[in-house]
Amino acid sequence: MTAERKREAREKFLLGGIVVRAGLTRADRAFLLGGLIELSHIAPGSAEHRRLRDIGEAAFKASSLNGGSARMAETPE
Repeated sequence: MTAERKREAREKFLLGGIVVRAGLTRADRAFLLGGLIELSHIAPGSAEHRRLRDIGEAAFKASSLNGGSARMAETPE
């Protein structure tokens, strides 16, 4: 396997892990893609971008603290 293919495979593996951590392994693929497309429209640095990033950072920290639990408790809006 070339270095480029290894890098691409690792990137896909890591992205798949994010889907698992979010608890979306049973979600419809079209739903996931639609959500990601919507996320791509959020301007970097915007209030919504920061809010979502903060949620993600907290989820990564929580899963590392509690032994890798896939999902955080849902937060009220």
